[in-house]
This record gives sequence, C-alpha cells and structure tokens, in this order.
Amino acid sequence: MRAQSVTRHLVSFFSRFGKRDSGATAVEFALIAAPFFFLLFAMLEITVIFFVNTSMEHATMEVARTIRTGESQRAGQSSGDFLNSVCGEMNALVPCNGNVYIDVRTYADFDGVNMSDPIDNDELDNGSFQYDAGAAGDIVVVRVFYVWTMNTPMISAVFANLSGNRRLLVATTAFRNEPFGAL
Repeated sequence: MRAQSVTRHLVSFFSRFGKRDSGATAVEFALIAAPFFFLLFAMLEITVIFFVNTSMEHATMEVARTIRTGESQRAGQSSGDFLNSVCGEMNALVPCNGNVYIDVRTYADFDGVNMSDPIDNDELDNGSFQYDAGAAGDIVVVRVFYVWTMNTPMISAVFANLSGNRRLLVATTAFRNEPFGAL
C-alpha cells in the first residue's frame, strides 16, 4: 500500500510539472545561451581581425608610397623608421606592441619576385626579413606582418596558423619605383 501511495504522488508530481510552464523561458535560454554567446564572440573576433587587416593594408599602401616616390630613400629612412611609419598610419585602435614586422625587398623583374611563406614550425621566421627600398626604377615588394592573438576557443583552432592561438595577418604591395633621379 505504501508503494502505491509513493507511486501516485510521483505520478501526480510529474504530471503537474509537465503541465506548468513557469520557468520554461529560463530553461530554454539556458540551453541556447552558450552557443549564442560563442557565435557572438566568434563573429566579433573575426570582425576585429578583418578590421586590423584592412587597417594594416591601408598603412602599407600609404607608407610604401614614400618608397615608390623616393621620399624614403632621400630621407635615409631605416627599417625602424619605416616600421614606425606603418604603425603611425594604422588605426589607433590597432596597437603595434612589437607584433608588427616588415620585409622590403627589391627585384630585377616581376618574374623574380619571391613570396615565400615566413611560417616555419608554426612560428614566424623573421630572421631573413630585410629592408631594401631600392633605387629609381627598381621593383619593390613591401610585406607587413601582424601577429594577432585569437581569444575565442574553437575559432582559434580553425583560424590560427601560428602556435599559441595566433594568426599571422599579411599586407603586401608590389610596385616599380618612380624615376625619382639620383639621390
């Protein structure tokens, strides 16, 4: 008799629980909150990466123009000066903080341009980077690299191309120096 009473109470409890809908919204939100916020943060991070890359491309184009016109060569600009100019042209929301690297090379013709991948063993290999702005009429390739640390889990596993959940962003421009004459 006691078992029937307990069974009746359990059936009654679960039937009342099934009929009530108070708190259902909270339970439904709890079920979708984690995926929703994950997607929201992932979209924000990818948006920021595109913003940083666009800012870096703009800065690369603007500062590379000083090489193309001979202004950089006349001023005796060093690689550090060029890097500082690139950082100065980037949006103030994009901190350089030692995350930006440059590689400026000259070539005899466009067929000889070497765009080798600077990633070696999931690390940026900047040991062979150089700064050679060239002379009038030289072909110059300017590459600017930014090491971005990704924060969203699982997205970083897909988009990171460096160790430590980092992504290497690259901006490149190639041109022939103008005939700016002898320095």
